[in-house]
Amino acid sequence: MLPFFVYGTLRPGEPNHDLFLRGRTRAEEPARMPGMVLYDGPGYPYAVEETGADGGVVSGELVTARPEFYAELLRTLDELEEYAPGDPANLYERVERGAALADGTVVRAWVYVAAPTVAAGLRARGKRIEGGDWGRRG
Repeated sequence: MLPFFVYGTLRPGEPNHDLFLRGRTRAEEPARMPGMVLYDGPGYPYAVEETGADGGVVSGELVTARPEFYAELLRTLDELEEYAPGDPANLYERVERGAALADGTVVRAWVYVAAPTVAAGLRARGKRIEGGDWGRRG
């Protein structure tokens, strides 16, 4: 039961937080995920995996679900992100990556990243969110 790293509309104060996470979480704490950059989407962001000199850090929250809601939350978030395992039409892929907490502890978490075809389009034509923080976008 991995926690979730959220970086866009599921963060506290954003509209999908109240709709999908309120009352279903045990903990929510600030975290950062290295090796990612953010791109602006149509009302929501995409995290794109980047390594090397292009790699950045995305800011977000590490959300730990209450055990009794975990399976339901996983299913609901997959639907929200239009993710189905192995589907070539996915907008996002759910992958396991390390998220760093404020004290430097790294925790393995689920994160939804842009699917390969979406990521390629964003790299070619997308608007990058400098600083990797959806909450501070201009």
